Amino acid sequence: MKDNSSATVQVRPPVPPGAQPQTGLWWGLLGVAAFSFTVPFTRVAVEGLDPLFIGSGRAVIAAGLAGAALALTRQRLHRPRTWARLALVAGGVVVGFPLLTSYALTAVPAGHGAVVIALLPAATATAAVLRTGERPPLAFWLVTGLGSLAALGFAFLQSGGIGHLHWADLLLLGAVACAAVGYAEGGLLAREVGSWQTIAWALVLAAPLMLALAAVSAAAQPQATPVQWAAFAYLAVVSMFLGFFAWYRGLAVGPIAQVSQVQLLQPVMSICWAALLLGEALTWSTALGGLAVIACAGAAVRVRLNSPAS
Repeated sequence: MKDNSSATVQVRPPVPPGAQPQTGLWWGLLGVAAFSFTVPFTRVAVEGLDPLFIGSGRAVIAAGLAGAALALTRQRLHRPRTWARLALVAGGVVVGFPLLTSYALTAVPAGHGAVVIALLPAATATAAVLRTGERPPLAFWLVTGLGSLAALGFAFLQSGGIGHLHWADLLLLGAVACAAVGYAEGGLLAREVGSWQTIAWALVLAAPLMLALAAVSAAAQPQATPVQWAAFAYLAVVSMFLGFFAWYRGLAVGPIAQVSQVQLLQPVMSICWAALLLGEALTWSTALGGLAVIACAGAAVRVRLNSPAS
């Protein structure tokens, strides 16, 4: 009997009844839409708040929400091996990515910061291949490579060219690596413990460290405006918590390597939000680059994996 929901056969909990091959993509797109505000709103927040406080404080607030959700739904504690995997997720998406991007965006505009998002699809797909055994065909990787190049090209061009790279870009590259590992491992765990439960347990696990960092940085906070606090609140509630409900759900339905390509749309969205909300320049080159990224993303998610299910 054929199963058309995936092109590779894997032992995993069944996809919810009625789920179609496109289900994972739609959940992934919803998560990406939520995450697309992260870079612009981080840029707003760092104008009035310490980057260490932003990176850690948003995780503390999200951990409080996560702990309440886990308690209300009476979720069970997991085995030690599961906690080790949750630590990998927490290190990537709760600790590494927020802190590194917060510091990077003190030195570069939101449009430049979108380069970290442009690299994520290829990095996540690579992490998924190494970790899960998903094996996309050559055509998939070719389109993925073209999409990543297009996203990088227009993000760098919008920010002034490759010659303008500096220390902030090293932080952005580190953030890419952290998020890719956290996304891939989180997508696997979501199949076992649930989509929202994955990020919730990861947040709770990282809470003691992030609370200590937030306490250290809170004493030196400058006077932030209501808009900057509102941006911080979005980062805590949506970017750090609710967005992962949809994103890990999409990765759980999978395949991870395909769903991760929806991220190619994120730099386009982020730069558009930066133009609309922050007044950053939106040029013809950005428009052309955005169209190229969307075209490659659409092609990537339609490429079937290498063998039919049986």
